[in-house]
Amino acid sequence: MSSWLAGLEGTPAGQSVALALALAAAVLHAVFGALQKGRFDPWVSRAAIDLWAFSLMLPVALFVVPWPEPHMWPIFAGVFVIHAGYKVLQAMAYSRGAYTVVYPVVRGTGPLFAVIGAGLVFGESFNLGQWLGVAVLLSGIYGLALYNLRNITVDRETLVPALALAVLTGAFVALYTTFDAYGIRATADPFTFLAWFFVIDGLFIPFMARNRLKLVPADDWRWLAQRGLLGAIIAFGSFGGIMLATRLGQVGQAAVLRETSTVFAALIGWLMLGEQTGPRRVVLMGLIAAGAVVVQLAA
Repeated sequence: MSSWLAGLEGTPAGQSVALALALAAAVLHAVFGALQKGRFDPWVSRAAIDLWAFSLMLPVALFVVPWPEPHMWPIFAGVFVIHAGYKVLQAMAYSRGAYTVVYPVVRGTGPLFAVIGAGLVFGESFNLGQWLGVAVLLSGIYGLALYNLRNITVDRETLVPALALAVLTGAFVALYTTFDAYGIRATADPFTFLAWFFVIDGLFIPFMARNRLKLVPADDWRWLAQRGLLGAIIAFGSFGGIMLATRLGQVGQAAVLRETSTVFAALIGWLMLGEQTGPRRVVLMGLIAAGAVVVQLAA
């Protein structure tokens, strides 16, 4: 698999595979987000997912993939710090503002900063048509946030700090997207990076949520474990897919395409969770999808 991927790097076929991986990651990311909703605190659900990811990937990292090169360990340290910062900021934003307002702002800010970061770090550039696609996508995402903002009635007094934290969280999304892309390109075998990523990333949330985990009733542990295992498998496909996409193709294009997860999340909420989706939200979600399409067609 590693040699096959290496043969695709820098080729048109590799770019096509990267786009397919980014789109699949968007779908799986929406499923991953929906999976964290339910009877448990999202921190508890995420802790269960990360514990499974750590447990499943530790033997792979130790005994299956090639051992990381010495220069990778500082990169892994950076991965831990950046992702920990992102998760703390995300939790702070969600604790102060409604999810339907905060989430689009986070996901809309992320690709904008990621495109800029990819230009600075990897020398990538977007043409005028692609920037137009980014503008259309962002107008849909931020329009969705504004629409939700007008219709919520709770936590309005804390929305200003929540939105500020959402923008900062989006900046961290761009930071980890760019840094992870740098990391997965820095090792000879991309699966070495992926295996150690899930091992390192799986430590923070379980540690932070350890007291909350103690409050889970004994009768719920089996259900929580099953949900965590499913979430870990989805995370391997979602986060692993987007990281492989950034190795094979352009980081900026992959980041933009991933944010169509906002559309898929809304569809899941409508079809599976019984959430209401009116005509205005449909139009805004259409803008998000159209923007992503324009970015790809204008490349």
